[in-house]
Amino acid sequence: METHGSFSSFRAYVRALSKTPTRLLSRAGSVSTTFEEMSRVRARSGSDMEKSLRWFDLVGLGIGGMVGAGVFVTTGHAAKTSAGPAIVLSYAVAGICALLSAFCYTEFAVDMPVAGGAFSYLRVTFGEFAAFLTGANLVMDYVFSNAAVARSFTAYLGTAIGVSTTEKWRITVSGLPNGFNEIDFLAVGVVLVISLCICYSTKESNVLNMVLTSIHLAFLLFIILVGFWRGDWKNFSKPSDPKNEDGFFPFGISGVFNGAAMVYMSYIGYDAVSTMAEEVKNPTKDIPIGVSGSVVLVTIIYCLMAASMSKLVPYDAMDGEAAFAAAFRGSDGWDWVSNVVGVGASFGILTSLLVSMLGQARYLCVIGRSNVVPTWCARVHPKTATPLNASALLGLLTAAIALFTDLGVLINLVSIGTLFVFYMVANAVIYRRYVSVGTTNPWPTFSFLLSFTLTSLIFTILWQFAPRGKPKAFMLASCTIVAVALIKIFNFFVPQARKPEFWGVPLMPWIPSISIFLNVFLLGSLDKPSYVRFGYFSILVVLVYVLYSVHASFDAEEGALLLQKNLLTYPGEKDDASLKV
Repeated sequence: METHGSFSSFRAYVRALSKTPTRLLSRAGSVSTTFEEMSRVRARSGSDMEKSLRWFDLVGLGIGGMVGAGVFVTTGHAAKTSAGPAIVLSYAVAGICALLSAFCYTEFAVDMPVAGGAFSYLRVTFGEFAAFLTGANLVMDYVFSNAAVARSFTAYLGTAIGVSTTEKWRITVSGLPNGFNEIDFLAVGVVLVISLCICYSTKESNVLNMVLTSIHLAFLLFIILVGFWRGDWKNFSKPSDPKNEDGFFPFGISGVFNGAAMVYMSYIGYDAVSTMAEEVKNPTKDIPIGVSGSVVLVTIIYCLMAASMSKLVPYDAMDGEAAFAAAFRGSDGWDWVSNVVGVGASFGILTSLLVSMLGQARYLCVIGRSNVVPTWCARVHPKTATPLNASALLGLLTAAIALFTDLGVLINLVSIGTLFVFYMVANAVIYRRYVSVGTTNPWPTFSFLLSFTLTSLIFTILWQFAPRGKPKAFMLASCTIVAVALIKIFNFFVPQARKPEFWGVPLMPWIPSISIFLNVFLLGSLDKPSYVRFGYFSILVVLVYVLYSVHASFDAEEGALLLQKNLLTYPGEKDDASLKV
């Protein structure tokens, strides 16, 4: 009997071990266990973050995070090479794309008002590995982009006061390779000062953001008014060189979408607002207004700036790197406006840097709560009520990269991780609406998401590489019909498993599906170095996860506790039914 009992216990152990991962996966889709798990994970930070933000604070943070250096850099290049005067429509298209992604973020943020944004949403939907892969890429994109923005602050501040940045404020080291040989101590100083601000207090950081954003918006309004006042409407249809294509669409309708892919970079930053959800007083009301409202306002600002630029200078005469500043150089009595543009861009850089560094710290804090990186990163300081360790660590890393890495090297490393996360969040919204673990079959939803992504990818490849002509138009139209048919069939045959209690994405599944398509389309416009970086870094992330994170993570800990409970409570063969999910 004793031998039989030992054998039964061993069999129970094996069955518990094999069923534990499945049970853990099922918990990700359960609403009741989600909040219980989030509370336990959040406790790893020690002190709670202070709930001090309202909807107008979130709008300010969203505007501050988006309206940075991007619009000053991308407008001229996109108009000159892709869209022409129709760059105004490119910004509108990119704004719609950003708004659709913002809707997806908002549903999650209202339902799960915790710090960490996309990492938290993906973890409870697709599991820990998918969340860690996307979250790690997003954190590194934040670090790279913040380092790039800090170095561009030096350049724009030099423009504002008429100083040659390379000669006066950067030290060239001849022994280092090009792209890494210009030491920028001013960029490092800016990063460290902002790091101290966000370590001290979220409330005070928000006040600083409001002040900087207000000053920046005043400069933008000035640039818009001067552009419309000094410009000429004929520039919307006449190039400076008669040999170039004329009209409002010199590059055709396709140029509008290619331009949208370029200027979409200027909208990246609204996702940082969702990472602040744990510090919002009334998430169900404040988050939808804060996230969506900031995207709408920024879209209006960008369209007005693009229109004023197009009225001021013919598209083929725009400066590809600093269109707004260059537009006034050499103008009779108006050279001083280029200095004003430099000042305005400098304030915009500071606000976007502040909001981005707030967001990156909260991403790392929540990743630390799950133990996939050391829990030290998750600690919230009891006096400041901020993720002090994460803020300090990422601030030092950003400063180190900004010290020596050129803007041109960094800019290729920024977009792909962010767009990939936007794509994943849109998929997660659909999956969470239509799948309830244990009660619904997930495969119809998985099949739809996979088929729709594949159709979007084929459309993107055809758009980018197929030669112009009727065959291309026919194939693109066919892909569009297939995509619409997939949505209609899925919507008709697969019922929603749950409805959001407070706020949900409207017109489900159309809006997140369109968001999936647009993010795939924009991913297709990125260059080869972006994908190389994404590939190498993703391999590194997988290795870290396999060698460290999977053994130390919250899910692994929960699995061990569950296994121990099963062995202690159900040692015999008679209780095997308890092991069922």
